[in-house]
Amino acid sequence: MNTLHTLLIALLQGATELFPVSSLGHAVVLPALMRWHFDQHGPAFLPFLVMLHLGTATALLLYFWRDWWALAKGVLGLEEAHQVRESRRVFLLIVIATIPAVIVGFTLEKFFRSLFGSPVVAAVFLIVNGIMLMAAERLRANATRPLSTLTPRDAVIIGLWQCTALIPGISRSGATMVGGLLRGIDHEGAAHFSFLIATPIIFGATVLEVPKLLHAGIAPGVLSHAIMAAIVAGITAFASTAFLMRYFRRNDAWALDPFGYYCVIVGVGSLALLLAL
Repeated sequence: MNTLHTLLIALLQGATELFPVSSLGHAVVLPALMRWHFDQHGPAFLPFLVMLHLGTATALLLYFWRDWWALAKGVLGLEEAHQVRESRRVFLLIVIATIPAVIVGFTLEKFFRSLFGSPVVAAVFLIVNGIMLMAAERLRANATRPLSTLTPRDAVIIGLWQCTALIPGISRSGATMVGGLLRGIDHEGAAHFSFLIATPIIFGATVLEVPKLLHAGIAPGVLSHAIMAAIVAGITAFASTAFLMRYFRRNDAWALDPFGYYCVIVGVGSLALLLAL
């Protein structure tokens, strides 16, 4: 993998991890279309995977540091009584929403990993992702609820939606936002909660890969490329988060539609090219 590949993959990860267009789907389809010959499952790619996740998760943590700081103080009982109750409630909701993906991911890990090597499957599910986003805009309730009204039942449902993102082509942020919208939360609130629950998920994925990294033989120069990729992915992810939070706040009536059209167009185009190769 050369420097150009490193930069492109880092930019792709930093943007598509948070945009509702599936980073995994793009990561499977793009190398196949561009004829990039490197093994995404091999030990040489592992440092990039770990560092890309670390860069993205760090960007989310920095962007929402006030939320996490307030949650930490509340959970530890360092705030006033009402703030402690609210912080612990929100923290519990984040945990509840995270649990389904952890259970399903561990249970069906081999099955989902078998899909990673199929660009055709990823292209098909990019189309499904686009249809899902556009359908959510039309099925959601006209009246919206603030994020502060989220309940444990809502968190479970959003967490179940997040499980669909284990399939290449289905966006994690898109699926969780769809879950939030269908529970009556507005776009900004759904995005905010989606990005909050993304932080432990992405950090968790990083931690799971670290033992493999420690036992893998890393070729000279690979680690420096991986660090560069983490920095680029982190900066891109931070900028993407800032843009998306402002975008969802200003375009609540139709915010997911452009991403839906994009996924359908890219999915259909990629599928046609892949089948023609």
